[in-house]
Order: sequence, then structure tokens, then C-alpha cells
Amino acid sequence: MITGTVRSQIDSIWDAFWSGGISNPIEVIEQITYLLFLKRLDENQLLEERRASDLGQSMRRTYFPEGNDDAGQPYSDMRWSRFKNFAPQQMFDVLDKRVFPFLRTVGGDQTSFSRHMEDARFTIPTPNLLHRVVDMLDEVEMDDRDTKGDLYEYMLSKIASAGENGQFRTPRHIIQLMVELTAPQPGESICDPACGTAGFLVAAGEHLRDNHPEMLMSDASRNHFNNKMFHGYDFDNTMLRIGSMNMLLHGVENPAIEYKDSLSEEASGDIELYDLILANPPFAGSLDYENTAKNLQQVVKTKKTELLFLAAFIRLLKVGGRAAVIVPDGVLFGSSNAHKSLRKMLVEDHKLDAVISLPSGVFRPYAGVSTAILVFTKTNSGGTDNVWFYDMQADGMSLDDKRTELLDSDKLGAVPAIALTEEEHKKNNLPDVLARWGERDGSEASRERTEQSFVVPKADIAAQDYDLSLNRYKEIVYEEIEYDPPLQIIAELSELENEIQAGLKELEGMLG
Repeated sequence: MITGTVRSQIDSIWDAFWSGGISNPIEVIEQITYLLFLKRLDENQLLEERRASDLGQSMRRTYFPEGNDDAGQPYSDMRWSRFKNFAPQQMFDVLDKRVFPFLRTVGGDQTSFSRHMEDARFTIPTPNLLHRVVDMLDEVEMDDRDTKGDLYEYMLSKIASAGENGQFRTPRHIIQLMVELTAPQPGESICDPACGTAGFLVAAGEHLRDNHPEMLMSDASRNHFNNKMFHGYDFDNTMLRIGSMNMLLHGVENPAIEYKDSLSEEASGDIELYDLILANPPFAGSLDYENTAKNLQQVVKTKKTELLFLAAFIRLLKVGGRAAVIVPDGVLFGSSNAHKSLRKMLVEDHKLDAVISLPSGVFRPYAGVSTAILVFTKTNSGGTDNVWFYDMQADGMSLDDKRTELLDSDKLGAVPAIALTEEEHKKNNLPDVLARWGERDGSEASRERTEQSFVVPKADIAAQDYDLSLNRYKEIVYEEIEYDPPLQIIAELSELENEIQAGLKELEGMLG
């Protein structure tokens, strides 16, 4: 958790951009991302120089060239530790004319993030704004991975609060819930085929650090974590840069964040690659139908991106792989052949584990669409005996456009620091989802369908034409109310009418 001081510093940097003429939140975060990357490259080179000096050895790698460029200017001027001390105009000229062309052609440290720098654009408009931002960023304490990661997450939250670009962020506590439900394991390969800012991949990495710290003790497992475990696809270059930097600042050196349309023919060869998929794909994204992968159209003939993504997830998973993905409610009960065939495939050909209905305000103020989390395992041989349903009513925040926190911070999220009371549970269902999920093959089977969670046998789902909407199976208890016999009610009404008539006559007499 970032401190109030750091939060205030980031707010000041954000305000400086806005008052300096850059009001697009995506452009602000992109320019900050470039500067943070330059700062990190210089920090890496300083560490390498220190190591080489202490050991009396040559440097194993350099991030900036040595000597001078063709114009006789020292390459060292392009390093953060140097240009941060320049006068505004000199700093501006160095970044505009030297640093950004260098990043576009050299690509820094050859991580996935550096590959996305090929079309990096320097759009800070004035030397004074650049000088202010560099000064403020230099003052922010970013000594450890947790601080860097939290700092960047806080900046990303400003994308959501800015309005129109909020679709790039799934609420962090919902991401945390989905990661906890699937419990990523060391050695697995994890993918988000619509990764945006890489929130799911970041959360999976943090879960592994917290629950499997031994994973980073050996060279082999640490190499897997840094280079082979995390995979993300997107076809927005800005999101690729932001997502890669998000991973980088959370301590993942070289995630495979790639430019790719997961629904395109280009991606059709990506088959059975991943152990775990975590995603919140576009619900109504634009679709180049002619370029949609043929093997997806063979599975589900549709132009609806939410259905095509679900088919793509199944294609991408290894046999035995699992997924937790967000879908609009229409996927659960849609009556088209495409909807029905895809639901039947999940239930009959694979193992559908859970349907968790989310409150309709989860994505406010950007979307009011009702959604659910589907959790399933790819088997290619069936395996669905029962499906666990949970009716989530509250996620810890108000369900209006303001999305105000309803509890103290240590009582929010899927794994709060303090156990919740029954009254607090009514404001945050996430811990209860996890607790009951752990009992889905045990005590949950005995719950009545009038309760918040229950289990439905596969036969019942097949009988309902594979409808997966919770309301199809949830039973409502109506409160019994005792009424007087009809004749007694009529007599009482007649007596009341007589009293009214008598009162009116009395009133007429008083009036004269």
C-alpha cells in the first residue's frame, strides 16, 4: 500500500500534466511510463557498474552506449542520473532529439517492454513541464518492488477514474478473487488473451510470490517466472507498453506481452499452450469477421466477441488447464444456437466448475451490464457432475457510479486482513465466495437453492437447455402472511364506509 506522501506526489505529477496541456489520461500514463523506463534503465546500469567495480571485472551488459555519438555528444547525457540535472531546455532537447530516437532503434534492455518502444512518441509539450515532471518523479521513493508496483497501480487507477478509458481496468478486488479461485502454481504458464494493463497477470505473480516464495530460490524456477510464465495478448500498442511496464515494476523481468488479436486467423495456431487463463475480454468489441480464426468459427458460428473469446480460451488451454473469466449475463442464457452450443460444450465436453453472479454495479460508472465469472477446466472428455452457483450481492463498494468503499481497507478484498462479521459480510461477499468455493465438493452440496450459494446437478442444467443463469435455479422463499377471512374484511370495509359517511354528514352540519 503506498503512503499518503507518495499518493500526494503522484497526484501532483498528474495535475502537472493536466495543467500543462495533456488531459488524455492514457497519454499521461504513457509519458510517465517512458520516463520510469528510462529511470529503471539507468538504475540497472548503475548497479552493473557498481558490481563490476566491486569485483574488479568488466561489465556483463550495458544499457547505454559508451563514448560519444556522431555529433560528438556523450551518450551518458541520455541517462536519468545525468539529464535530471539539466536546465529545462537542455533536458527537453536531449529527450526529444536523442533519447526517444535511441529507444525506438535500440530497444533498451531487450525485454518485452523494450520491444514495444519501437513507436514510442515523446509528447510532453514544453521544457518546463518536462523539468517539473522529472523533478517530481525523482523525488518519489521507489526503493522496492512493492512500492514500485503499488505506485504504478495507483496511477492506473486514475485511468479508470478519468472516465472513458475505464474499460481497460477490471476492479482489482475482482481480479484478486479470480486469482484466489484458481490458485496459480509454480511451473504453470498463465495467459490473459485480452490483457490491457496486465492486471490479471500482475495479480497472479503477486499471489505466487506470497504463497510460493521458494519458487524464486532456484535459477530454473526464477527464470521460468521472469521469462516463460506470463503471457498477454493485446492489439493496442499503448496497452502493451503499459501492461509490460506494470509487470516490470512488479518484478517480472520479461513477460511475453505480445501484439496479437486473439480472435484472428494469425492466432489460430495457438492451441493448448497454457495451464491457466484469467481474463475479462471485450463484451462488444469491434470484430473483423473476415479475419476471424476459422477454427473458432467452426466451434461457434457467431460475430459476438464474448462467445468467440470463450471459444478461444478453450482452444488456448492445455488439457487439464483451467480458466476464470468474466462474461456478460447474455452468455449464460442467450437463446441463439451459438450461445446454446457453447454452453453445452462447457458442460458436456469439459468441466464447468462454477458460475458466480456479480452485482450489476461492479463496472460502474463505465458500464451497468450484469456479468458473471465462469470457472471451468478443459478436459475434452466431460467431467461436469455438478455446477456451483454463487449469488454475489456486494463487493465491498457501493454499487452506484461513485463506487465508494463501504468498509475499512483491512476488511475489503477477497482476503481481508480481518475476519468479517455477519453484518460486514453483507457489504463484502468476496471472502465468503472463497470460503464456500473450498467446500463446493463437500458441505455446499447440502445447501438449499434458497441460499446464497448452492450446487446444481448436470442433469438439471441439461434439462434447462444448458441455461446457466443463476435465477433459473435459485428458489425464492415467499413470506407467508395471514389474512382475515374475506367476509370479515368486507364487513370491516363496510363499517369503515359507514364511519366515513357519518363523518361527512357531521362536517356538513358544522359548515352550515
